[in-house]
Amino acid sequence: MKLFSRNILVLSLGITLGVSLSIGQGVFANRDSAEATLPLDELRNFTQVFSRIKADYVEPVDDKTLLENAIRGMVSGLDPHSSYLDTSDYHDLQVGTTGEFGGLGIEVSMEDGFVKVISPIDDTPAQRAGVEAGDLIIRLDETPIKGLTLRDAVNLMRGEVGTDILLTIVREGAEKPLKITITRDKIKVKSVKFRLIEPNIGYVRITQFQQRTGENLLEAIDSLAEENDNALGGMILDLRNNPGGVLSAAVDVSDAFLEKGLIVYTEGRIKNSEMTFNARPGDEIDGAPLIVLVNEGSASASEIVAGALQDHKRALIIGNKTFGKGSVQTILPLGRDSAIKLTTARYFTPAGRSIQAEGIVPDIVLDHIKVSSVNNKPAHSLKEADLSGHLSNGRQENEEQKDSKANENEEQGHADQRAKLAKQDYQLYEAVNMLKGLMILQR
Repeated sequence: MKLFSRNILVLSLGITLGVSLSIGQGVFANRDSAEATLPLDELRNFTQVFSRIKADYVEPVDDKTLLENAIRGMVSGLDPHSSYLDTSDYHDLQVGTTGEFGGLGIEVSMEDGFVKVISPIDDTPAQRAGVEAGDLIIRLDETPIKGLTLRDAVNLMRGEVGTDILLTIVREGAEKPLKITITRDKIKVKSVKFRLIEPNIGYVRITQFQQRTGENLLEAIDSLAEENDNALGGMILDLRNNPGGVLSAAVDVSDAFLEKGLIVYTEGRIKNSEMTFNARPGDEIDGAPLIVLVNEGSASASEIVAGALQDHKRALIIGNKTFGKGSVQTILPLGRDSAIKLTTARYFTPAGRSIQAEGIVPDIVLDHIKVSSVNNKPAHSLKEADLSGHLSNGRQENEEQKDSKANENEEQGHADQRAKLAKQDYQLYEAVNMLKGLMILQR
């Protein structure tokens, strides 16, 4: 079993209600000793605006509020993922990487003045209420989103556990806006879920990349193998609607399936932001076929895993093109109670691909298909065994007929399960079929 600690570099995507999903260590080197020339004209404009607000604004505003707002605007204007974290935000971010926080359970960003859902988190109020990746939130209760900052919108969505909020949502393909009422709750995110989807086939879903995700994955693989006579014929890794999280966890997950080679590297302006992560010997499923499921809600750390396994030809990537968030955010504390989350680098797959604004293109694209019904019991067709006076196959048929009947009943049970899976999750159903093909080829 492989598990090793690494420096935590941050990969954050948007803002989860109540918490951002990442926390890390600063990686800045010392700046060049040569100081840049101060922009005197711009600083003069700043002080004039500051003085005007202090003197003329309709209500008194203290210096601390004005300066924090100035910092917040300066950082958030850089890109969608850089932000200023005040005391409350900083605390929420630290709590979020442990997997427990209050809110609705959705990962969001800002797009065209509206709040865009990157993905709902599994087993949270938002997912249970039917919120989907790609939804645009245009109104919170009676408050229009247009004109609000992402921070303002998030603050409105926060609230006491047990209270309701009405989201007005525009969804692609829907004729009119949807109204969804969600009850706020304490969010406890279980990072890794697993089960035997069929005999010899393991299924692992990672909902977020948290500090202990790599460790939890190894425990899941051990449990699945033990349940299946200490071996797995193949495995499906489900990263759909996984918004990302901690980079070290993405590295650990990738490393669980790779024997050697580069997993990911980062490049930035600062020397210490240039980092590489390599796999260590040992494949936790001993080279068994692996399929990775992704979609447009798979982002950041999810894309690192998919990209690494794709470049090393270790897994078949299927589903839909991923989100395309290929930048690294570093948490830089400002004293004890605040920090800035600053984009400091881009990450690249082992083959040198930048995923930023491009995403991972699956090896096999599977559209979102809803299967309404499955007929796994076709009309009876005439076979040789049905013909009157047919020849036997030359074997004793008493015990073998019983075994054949038992196998028939078992196969019918599997067919019923597959039909149910096809209706519930068509992409996963197809992934199982493809994995079976890979398993047969490997034999």
